[in-house]
Amino acid sequence: MKVKKIAATAMIAAFTTITSHIIFVPVGLAKIFPVQHFANIVTAVLFGPTYALAQAFVVSVIRNLAGTGSFLAFPGSMIGAFLAGWLYTKTKRMEFAFLGEVIGTGVLGALAAYPIAELLFGQEAAIFGLVPAFALSSIAGAVMGYSLLKVIMKNRAIGGLLHENSTNHRRL
Repeated sequence: MKVKKIAATAMIAAFTTITSHIIFVPVGLAKIFPVQHFANIVTAVLFGPTYALAQAFVVSVIRNLAGTGSFLAFPGSMIGAFLAGWLYTKTKRMEFAFLGEVIGTGVLGALAAYPIAELLFGQEAAIFGLVPAFALSSIAGAVMGYSLLKVIMKNRAIGGLLHENSTNHRRL
């Protein structure tokens, strides 16, 4: 089962990386990328916080190496992914995964990105410019991920398979 989770997480990371040069919105120093937040919430619900964090890290590294991301992607995507997975694991409710992604990326990730923006770019970054940009991106992506998960969970054939393998029904 662990190999299947790793493979699925890698496929989600690959999809996210491939779309990173197609779907992004440049906002000052940041390139907001709703598909990352979509991937974070899907990975968080299906596989938990560790896999979500790993997926966010891998995508951030590859996007930076490919020139389609910025260093600000690290704190935003990783904090949001982990918090979404952790809250889902604790509550077993996708609504809390949604909130974890939005708060983790939109607020905590933006606050963590502020000193990075100043250090790396040598500019006085406007913290109140990062929070709305990160929040809008995370809300858009989290809505897409939440909606997809809701539709998939209603489908008995697919939803049952995914639901049995989700963190909600993981046997320890």
